[in-house]
Amino acid sequence: MGEVLEVSSTPITPRPAAPISAPPTQFNSPSLSRSPLLSIDLTETASKAPKTSRTPRFITPLGSPIRKAIHLTKLDPQDAWLPITESRNGNAYYAAFHTLSSGIGIQALVLPVSFTILGWTWGIICLTVAFVWQLYTLWILVKLHESTENGMRYSRYIQLICATFGERLGKWLALFPIMYLSGGTCVALIIIGGSTSKIFFKILCAATCTAKPLTTVEWYLVFTCAAVVLSQLPNLNSIAGLSLIGAITAIGYCTLMWVVSVTEGRIDGVSYDPEPANSNITRIFDVLNALGIIAFAFRGHNLTLEIQATMPSDEKHPSHVPMWRGVKLAYLLIAMCIFPLAILGYWAYGLKIPANGGMLAAMYHFHSRDTSRFLLGLISLLVIINGVSSFQIYGMPMFDDMESKYTKRMIKPCPWWLRSVIRAMFGFGCFFVAVAIPFLGSFAGLIGGIALPVTLAYPCFMWLKIKKPKQYSTMWWLNWGLGISGMALSGVLIAAGVYVVIDTGIEVSFFKPH
Repeated sequence: MGEVLEVSSTPITPRPAAPISAPPTQFNSPSLSRSPLLSIDLTETASKAPKTSRTPRFITPLGSPIRKAIHLTKLDPQDAWLPITESRNGNAYYAAFHTLSSGIGIQALVLPVSFTILGWTWGIICLTVAFVWQLYTLWILVKLHESTENGMRYSRYIQLICATFGERLGKWLALFPIMYLSGGTCVALIIIGGSTSKIFFKILCAATCTAKPLTTVEWYLVFTCAAVVLSQLPNLNSIAGLSLIGAITAIGYCTLMWVVSVTEGRIDGVSYDPEPANSNITRIFDVLNALGIIAFAFRGHNLTLEIQATMPSDEKHPSHVPMWRGVKLAYLLIAMCIFPLAILGYWAYGLKIPANGGMLAAMYHFHSRDTSRFLLGLISLLVIINGVSSFQIYGMPMFDDMESKYTKRMIKPCPWWLRSVIRAMFGFGCFFVAVAIPFLGSFAGLIGGIALPVTLAYPCFMWLKIKKPKQYSTMWWLNWGLGISGMALSGVLIAAGVYVVIDTGIEVSFFKPH
């Protein structure tokens, strides 16, 4: 912040003052605490300003376009204390790494299962529509991250929805789905990573190994310990390397699976004709289940604003430009993985693809004898590494939320030892849930239906509320249509989840993971 001082011993001919260039306005996050670090009042500042032009440049008349947002801006100290906003030196590459790591994973491996119900034509149509739909809502979130009206950056999904619909309604709508998408995903990663670690050990040892294998719970513990050690990295930017590793491994095992399936050829007796349902109701709920599989394959929208928050932003260089560049690259690679995986996986296995585990289970079931142990072991290893890496980015919003409780109360950053304890408690808490409630996956459809609006519906309603497009314009119709459709889809998926739980029952086996 420079100052302009003019000193002269005798007044001669007055000279016009040199123009002062105004730096771009910084966008700031909404205050998370009751005592913001700085609250600027233009009237008070102007009345106290000395005549020797000690006024900051951004309050000068030439800087007035910078302006109407400044008197509302509050610089919250917690932004510099919390994991998501502690570092703001991200770029388009970091955005691509994080988006890839959070946007593709194990859930994509069950996409061929949806084709067994929908068939070729409707399977491809529904997958394409879902891909375009969620990419559009992702663009909405990227554009809404920063507001030129009030100079605010909404660095967390919960902040944006509370600013749009009010704090009480916003938390009621989104708090549980967001916590589930973070904490629930971490629990699922422990279950999948631990189980795959057990398979990896068997592949390495085969029949010649004399070492005593670990139990399933012990493999869960090994995976959790690795995840907890890596979770000590301080903030979202610091795990960019891990996200890159997670992205590479996800692309690796997705590609290897469909390549191996195509190379080995279609299995004997493959069929593509869906089996007739016992009743119309059963058929309807099967279709809804297939749509749910496709919808849940696209996750990570609850992390979009957090990823964008790691970038610097001002009016001349808004963060949505590099963020969208990174997102486009990430989703190009995601499309190159999920479409061949779904289509070619269904081509290779047809109706015989295992409903539990999808492509991963099919690889071990159909190709354990005719595929090299090295290749099967490599796929397992890539799944494990991807799980450990993805755990970090999905756990970060939970770390941020827990640490914010301390910073709000103590008005100071978390000490390193407390941060380590918090993250270890979260990791082992997820481990406890994975061991104690191994049947949690049976409720995935029901809980997933509740979380679905975070991806497909809420962004559309937030655009309508904030941007206020002209009534009956294309954007008005588009967002109303997609928003209502997303809520309707969520409702029917919840109904389908309840029906499945009641119809099939749940095998309750506490502390007995398979």
